[in-house]
Amino acid sequence: MRVVLISGASSGIGAATATRFAEAGDRVYNLDVRPPTAAAPGVTWLATDVADWAAVEEAVAGVHREYGRLDVVIANAGISIRHHVLETTWAEARQVVDVNLLGVFALWQASARRMVAQGGGVLLATASVNGHRGFPHYADYNATKAGIAALCRTFALELSPVVRVACVSPGAVLTPMQLAEYSPEMLAAVNERIPAGRHARPAEIAAAFFYLASAEAAFLTGQELVIDGGEIAGSTTSDFGAAVPQGSLVS
Repeated sequence: MRVVLISGASSGIGAATATRFAEAGDRVYNLDVRPPTAAAPGVTWLATDVADWAAVEEAVAGVHREYGRLDVVIANAGISIRHHVLETTWAEARQVVDVNLLGVFALWQASARRMVAQGGGVLLATASVNGHRGFPHYADYNATKAGIAALCRTFALELSPVVRVACVSPGAVLTPMQLAEYSPEMLAAVNERIPAGRHARPAEIAAAFFYLASAEAAFLTGQELVIDGGEIAGSTTSDFGAAVPQGSLVS
């Protein structure tokens, strides 16, 4: 049994990831400002605002006191506010940065202190393909996701070989956040530009986190695992050639 902390695990990718680890017999804690949308067996909710560094330290310290160790910590909490760069307010941008980027730093730092002292551990986070390219109306969100990848590389260099660090960069995922910001027509248009032809399921991203936390990934650190159905492979930079040509399939 591993002791696992996951921020933002009340819904979406975080909830799917918490369920995946709990089903494997791990002791899982969900650090989120909101209660979970559905109770998951083996997952304990700790009301925690990751933008509040003192609250993060308190939550991490409490779990560590109870078990004497932290094995896997996944910084997943994130928010987005769809707005044009000329209309973004300081308060909105500050909120996005405090949760998405500094929230990762806070959780990783508090956890890493314990992991270094205990002689091992794994730090993971949710980045995004938005950090790889321009994406209209999400400037602050995009910047935070690029920042997470940079944090990943830096933490890995400074904490190796004791603590492994990695992040997952999903493409389009069918989460409550995505459904709240995109109409059915917008979702369909996005699917047309993804070579895989669809959004990912949260459980598919959870599977990536489970692998990264496992002994099978023991030699992997400082890396970003992109799971996007081919979205940034290059084919979607053109409106032509992304689909399989008719008649090319072999039965």
